[in-house]
Amino acid sequence: MTLLLLGGTGEARQIAAHLRGTDAVISLAGATRNPETQPLPTRVGGFGGADGFERYLQDAGITAVLDATHPFAHKITERTARICRSLKVPYVQFLRPAWVAEPGDNWTQILDETEAAHHIPTNAVVFLGTGRQTLGRFANLVGREVICRQIDPPTDDFPFAGGRFLVGRPPFSVEDEVALFRQLGVDCLVVKNAGGAPSRTKLTAARQLGIPVLMIKRPAQGDWPVVDTVEAALDWVRAL
Repeated sequence: MTLLLLGGTGEARQIAAHLRGTDAVISLAGATRNPETQPLPTRVGGFGGADGFERYLQDAGITAVLDATHPFAHKITERTARICRSLKVPYVQFLRPAWVAEPGDNWTQILDETEAAHHIPTNAVVFLGTGRQTLGRFANLVGREVICRQIDPPTDDFPFAGGRFLVGRPPFSVEDEVALFRQLGVDCLVVKNAGGAPSRTKLTAARQLGIPVLMIKRPAQGDWPVVDTVEAALDWVRAL
């Protein structure tokens, strides 16, 4: 068996650590310029679309795929599940549980980035914890100060007026987030419902400071096998 682990999340790295020494390879999309060293042989970069991914599976002799990409990498997940089904390659998605509001949270659920402008008053300071890949969808936030945090230093200008980048590499503690939001004077936090404990600290900080949160809902889930814990993912591998 040769397992392909699609990574990019903290849980993928945990899974990779348990698979060290087995016939497995982890693939990273290359979204950050200096990713952490992985416990498995690593390939970085895209596959060149659906045809390229199918060729890779066949050329590399991949016999099973464990998809532990980001919960919002739905296009990659849908494509991977479809191709694996076509090739009769065993496939499972690791999908960590979504965040659920706790007492004291002030969340508004929205479907996508473009809806944020309907809930944010002009002159507000908006902190985006959504990453840079969908940043252009917030271009309708005219009249607000928009701050987008990303891991790598920017190589291009901010894509619309009234915004700026803030460079920071996680993890961030609750105390760090509280201090940052106070320093910036944040009036609203926008995040994707990625789930996971490490990145929930910004939500805890928002609750402590009384900052409203716009929570972007997850994409609709497709019809493919899913596990929601690292141990369940490892059990799936052991059962192959």
